[in-house]
Order: sequence, then C-alpha cells, then structure tokens
Amino acid sequence: MLRMRFLTFTLTTALALAPFAAKAQEGDAAAGQRVFNQCRACHTINEGGRNGVGPNLHGVVGRAAGSIEGFRYSANMQEWRTGQSWTEENLRTYLANPKALLPRGSMSFAGLRNPTQINDVIAYLKAN
Repeated sequence: MLRMRFLTFTLTTALALAPFAAKAQEGDAAAGQRVFNQCRACHTINEGGRNGVGPNLHGVVGRAAGSIEGFRYSANMQEWRTGQSWTEENLRTYLANPKALLPRGSMSFAGLRNPTQINDVIAYLKAN
C-alpha cells in the first residue's frame, strides 16, 4: 500500500513537472545570443555568411552534419557526419563538451557547463 502511494506520488509529481522541464529546455534566444558571443570568434550565423575558423551556423539545428559546401571539416567530423544531423540532443552534447561527441575533432572550445546556457544557445540557433 505504501509502495503504491509512493508510485502514485512519483508519477503525479513527474506529470505535474513535465511542462516545466520542457519549458526549461526551450531556452531563451535573447540570452543565447549573449552566450553565442563566445562563438563569434570562429563562427558566423548570418544567412549566406562566410565561414570562419568554424562553419557558418545559420540553420544548423536539424541540418545534416558537416554539410557546408567549401568548409574543410576535420577528419573526425567527416567520419561522424555520415547519416548524422545536428539534432537538439547532438547539439546539447556537443556544446557541453565537443570532445565527448568528436574526440579527435578540431573544435578548440572546451564547452558550456551550464545547462541553461546550452538551452539558450540552442534557442538562439533555432531562431537563426
């Protein structure tokens, strides 16, 4: 009986908090723009913008990985990109620690440690 109450409480709590968890992962694009300033040394985000040290990130969310024409991707990215796309989950992993996704990749950025900042940057990338 006690176990059933606990399970009911846990399920009820999880269902009640689910909308807030989804909202937390949505992020704030305006805050993400400020965080993205760390990325501007290597990346542009304008439609039709140039590639820098890193590829242009306009429309990156949902785009096939390693697909910018004329950009010279690392060997590790060339190996990984087959059949891959920049889903929010792949971006979340990559933004937290690029070497966790592509251990031999050329991205020198150490990653964002704050999940809110990661969600905000993804919201900013989605908006562009």
